[in-house]
Amino acid sequence: MDEKAEDTSLHGTSPEDEDTTASIATSKHDVEDRSIDAIPEQFLTSNGIPVDEEAAATAPAERSRSQASSARSRPMSIVPRLKRRGLFAQLTLVPEVERPYEYPNKIKWTITAFVALAACAAPMGSAIFYPALPDMSKDLGASPTVVNLTVALYMLAMSIFPLWWSSFSETLGRRNIYISSFFLNIVFSLLSGLSVNIAMLIVFRLLSGGAAASVQAVGAGTIADIWESRERGRAMGYFYLGPLMGPLLAPIIGGALTEAFGWRSTVWFLTAYGAVVFVFVLFCIPETLAKRRPGPIAQTSQPEGLSRVSTTRSVQVRSKQAAVWLKRCFIDPLEVITYLRFPAVAITVYYAAITFGSLYVLNITIQSAFSQAPYGYSAIIIGLLYLPSSLGYFAASLLGGRWIDRIMVRAAEKAQRYDANGKLIYLPEDRMRENAWISATLYPGALIWSGWTTYYGVHWTAPCVANFFFGFGSMLVFSAATTMLTEFMPRRSSSGVALNNFVRNIFSCTGGIVGQPLIDAMGVGWLMTTLGLIAWLSGNVSIYLLRKNSRKWREQMDKALNQ
Repeated sequence: MDEKAEDTSLHGTSPEDEDTTASIATSKHDVEDRSIDAIPEQFLTSNGIPVDEEAAATAPAERSRSQASSARSRPMSIVPRLKRRGLFAQLTLVPEVERPYEYPNKIKWTITAFVALAACAAPMGSAIFYPALPDMSKDLGASPTVVNLTVALYMLAMSIFPLWWSSFSETLGRRNIYISSFFLNIVFSLLSGLSVNIAMLIVFRLLSGGAAASVQAVGAGTIADIWESRERGRAMGYFYLGPLMGPLLAPIIGGALTEAFGWRSTVWFLTAYGAVVFVFVLFCIPETLAKRRPGPIAQTSQPEGLSRVSTTRSVQVRSKQAAVWLKRCFIDPLEVITYLRFPAVAITVYYAAITFGSLYVLNITIQSAFSQAPYGYSAIIIGLLYLPSSLGYFAASLLGGRWIDRIMVRAAEKAQRYDANGKLIYLPEDRMRENAWISATLYPGALIWSGWTTYYGVHWTAPCVANFFFGFGSMLVFSAATTMLTEFMPRRSSSGVALNNFVRNIFSCTGGIVGQPLIDAMGVGWLMTTLGLIAWLSGNVSIYLLRKNSRKWREQMDKALNQ
């Protein structure tokens, strides 16, 4: 133990510290060397004995100020270039380090920005086709219903494929997934543009969407890898701009490209965007997943000298290995869905999914309402009307993430939650305070506001202002929910986000399909009123349940997952 401490003091970190996926160590050295996390195992004494929240509150508050930046004060332990992990890792301009928390903020924000740009690719691919659907139908000789499958199945792929990407990323690493998935995205997007019939287009659109969707889950895992809990809310807010900017900017880009060059130009744009992301990942995103501690090597006793294995035994061994490999590839990723058995995860995912589904219904409403009388705007103008929501997302990212981080600090200080070193202890449910109550009313109210102003043909500025507040309120929900999932399951951060992505994209796919028929049946006003009331009730009930039961549910989940 003394040798380990001495090695850490000399070199900044020890090899054992790299396994952030393991349970929180009970030694004093590991408590000092580990940055603040948001799980209950951090209630530890210097001897490694768990204490409850009340006992932890007795730690002196003033110690947190002197200890909070201990992780930052250590020099970075840079991995030698030839020992870096991931495909073509020697080409990265940003070095891999032993502990990603040690990166300076400049590098952290650089990685966050590139991951956000990558996360924009998949949602952009779904929305950029909207203005091109009529031309596509004529060119390929397919009915509008069949052509709509190019969007619907693309979104379905976005919900399913990340289950596998996230599972593979927890063992193969983040960088390997980024490199391989965007290479496949480039190939499939290129083949989509070369499609000669609607069947070929649908197949390769589905595959390209599944490839680009890797960042939807793995990207949030990267953010959790490099940012501490007290800073993660703001970082997650900026990251989430990527997935949200795609469906808002894509209709504008798609409309302009379709009018100027035809529908295939939208696919060439997606191919070029995927290539740019691939270059950024290749040179600027190192491996951030913590190294796993090697498990014990099974010792097999063999007689001295030559030994012969029977053919039957050899077949049995190889069959068992093949079965394990097939299970890991095809069955284990589906285990993510079983996390819905935990109430804290299920409620958080449901709340985010309702909000995300509302977003896609609103997008269809904008397209439907402003293309008809009394507005009758062109495709380009309609695309520009998506910008108010974008401004709301930007405002929430700039202000909301920082606001949520301050709320967490205030809640921890008020509860006097300190570990044995005097560091503040943050809990996931701290993110559901006044920010959550405000957003739970703000964006449903904005939906109702937008619906009735467009129904009565009020000047376009009125629904646009409503859409700005919808963007602001919904962004607060997305950021808080995604960050909470990484903290509810710190050892399975990508899996938690993949589950969220799976459910929310099913909701968004459903909203995209039933939106127009519901508009025709109910009218914009009553549809948005119904959706707003469902969103308001869902949000407030979810927040109440999380605030009341989160600690109990979290402890049960930690015990079940051995976190």
